[in-house]
Amino acid sequence: MSAPTRIFVPRDAAALSVGAERVAAALATEAERRGVPIEIVRNGSRGLFWLEPLVEVETAAGRIAYGPVKPADVAALFAADFLHGGAHALALGLTEDISYLKNQERLTFARCGVIDPLSVADYRAHGGFAGLERALGVAPAEIVREVTSSGLRGRGGAGFPTGIKWKTVLDTPAEQKYIVCNADEGDSGTFADRLLMEGDPLCLIEGMTIAGLAVGASEGFIYLRSEYPHAHRVLNAAIAVAEAAGYLGASVCGSGRAFRLEVRLGAGAYICGEETALLDSLEGKRGVVRAKPPLPAISGLFGQPTVINNVISLASVPWIMAHGAAAYAAFGMGRSRGTLPIQLAGNVKRGGLIEKAFGLTLRQLIEDYGGGTASGRPLRAVQVGGPLGAYFPESLLDTPLDYEAFLAVKGMLGHGGVVVFDDTVDLAEQARFAFHFCAVESCGKCTPCRIGAVRGRETVERIIAGIERPKNFAVLDDLCTLMTDASLCALGGLTPIPVVSALTHFRQDFERARPVPPAE
Repeated sequence: MSAPTRIFVPRDAAALSVGAERVAAALATEAERRGVPIEIVRNGSRGLFWLEPLVEVETAAGRIAYGPVKPADVAALFAADFLHGGAHALALGLTEDISYLKNQERLTFARCGVIDPLSVADYRAHGGFAGLERALGVAPAEIVREVTSSGLRGRGGAGFPTGIKWKTVLDTPAEQKYIVCNADEGDSGTFADRLLMEGDPLCLIEGMTIAGLAVGASEGFIYLRSEYPHAHRVLNAAIAVAEAAGYLGASVCGSGRAFRLEVRLGAGAYICGEETALLDSLEGKRGVVRAKPPLPAISGLFGQPTVINNVISLASVPWIMAHGAAAYAAFGMGRSRGTLPIQLAGNVKRGGLIEKAFGLTLRQLIEDYGGGTASGRPLRAVQVGGPLGAYFPESLLDTPLDYEAFLAVKGMLGHGGVVVFDDTVDLAEQARFAFHFCAVESCGKCTPCRIGAVRGRETVERIIAGIERPKNFAVLDDLCTLMTDASLCALGGLTPIPVVSALTHFRQDFERARPVPPAE
């Protein structure tokens, strides 16, 4: 009997949401009916969401992609001999030749959609644990120097140099230190953390273990948002297989150096994406922002020195350790080195994940990868950096994706989320929503955020209604300045960014009278 043909069907949450489970079942049923031996591998998503469920068949020529596949398509795929790459209306050719993928620089996401996420053998066969093996052979300070030299900056939004944070923890004496992964991915239009955790969880585990070796931490926690049940299951399973294979536990790879890892679920609070509120939540308290100093790197979880990094920051470390700091720093521009996983969403034809070296422009991203708006209407605005990011008009679309370039035009890259709007968007309403979002999600500790957001929403509503506009524009300016300068954390401090950008580039939306929607 011939060896079974391997068919890859994603178990990523995005693929499941459009029927991947039913497709996998239909493939198994049809193969059995035809007496054809197949092996269905449940991989992660490649991040080409408009093609999900994306089914891939392993052939002598390479993996051939078909998508988006529905259960009703399965019989016709078998009839077209898709197990040998047969022609069909859903055939996309070799997966690696799809232009959306081919024109990326996938370093951190190199294995996503390629491997079985829970197979240590598969992970190793595609370069996994090479970075950890190198880290085990050098001194902690050498690991920190390598990460520092790579130019890696926090991919969670702040862009703070990762190596500096690690060195602070390394240099702070303590009997117990911690590594905390911020996986509370709450920004609108973002999904890179989830995609990696579901598609290549061992990469995150490897990165956190390397961080533990670098700073002398023996315990790690992944703080995961409760809305990610699939990621939760995959992470726990991945931790179990890593422990069984000796990559976690009392003696990592027989080195005598311990590192243990645990997943903790959040409770749905956006503010717990802020590192100090996250720490309070992790300790079992209400998530409230802490005053700084002390910095978490000196007094963090349970008062001990703590590295807190985003998923993508930690998952970038294995590639850096395996290939060297210089190889990573060779990508990018200016002080933005390496690659950025960009999440393209909103009113766009081809939404998904694009990992590119820093320097790609917004226009290239939306036109070359996104294919323009899904509605076919003219593009009017692009919000970058989540709900607290700036709204960019068409005139700023040639801005390169770079931390300093965005700062120069009063924006921020944030977590790399890009949301596209066509010409039907009302930017005054979007500004009102920014204040409303802040008011709902505020921890309530500081007055500028707690009260300023409510007053801001009310003021925008008066402007929209045409009530004493000159006076209310002045009040709005004062509120934005106050919240920026006096808020305790970035939630209140950044809320003015979408408001000011909307006022700057789309003022006509504020000056057009219309009914005010009821408060949520």
